[in-house]
Amino acid sequence: MKKRILFALLALCCAIGAYAADPAVGLWKSVDEEGKTTAAWRIYEKDGRLFGEIVTVPNQRDETIASSCKPSYKDFPVPGDVSKMKVTGTPFIFNLKMKEPGQWADGNIIDPKDGKIYKCKITFHGADGKKYPVNTLEMRGEIGLGIGRSQNWIATDEAEIEAMRKLPKTK
Repeated sequence: MKKRILFALLALCCAIGAYAADPAVGLWKSVDEEGKTTAAWRIYEKDGRLFGEIVTVPNQRDETIASSCKPSYKDFPVPGDVSKMKVTGTPFIFNLKMKEPGQWADGNIIDPKDGKIYKCKITFHGADGKKYPVNTLEMRGEIGLGIGRSQNWIATDEAEIEAMRKLPKTK
């Protein structure tokens, strides 16, 4: 009887582990080279691919349209004119394939500020107290041949996102 219970618990643990979210999945804030938060992102997995959408941009209304984007992009996952979509809620990171847990590549990212598209790689780095004091998502955009730049994104939560949504009062 004990062996059956132990086997059932082991099988349950394996099943739960198989369906655990990838460490890259979650809420992240993008931070530029000067340490300024540029946006909050929701990174999610759908049909075995990784996607990301902006949740909010500090000091910008969530209804802002991505008017600098082109009307369409190859393999864009949502039908319609991208230049008429909102900056928030549009999957500007799309179709990344898992290389191993926490490591994704072979997808794209669109910069909604200027409409440029880049090859995209994402790598999760767990907090180690040294190089990565907190959970960090390394997001790399490339134009090709390994030429590009990386940003380290920091894990965030709903409370911090709500604080980002508060626009400064205008006179």
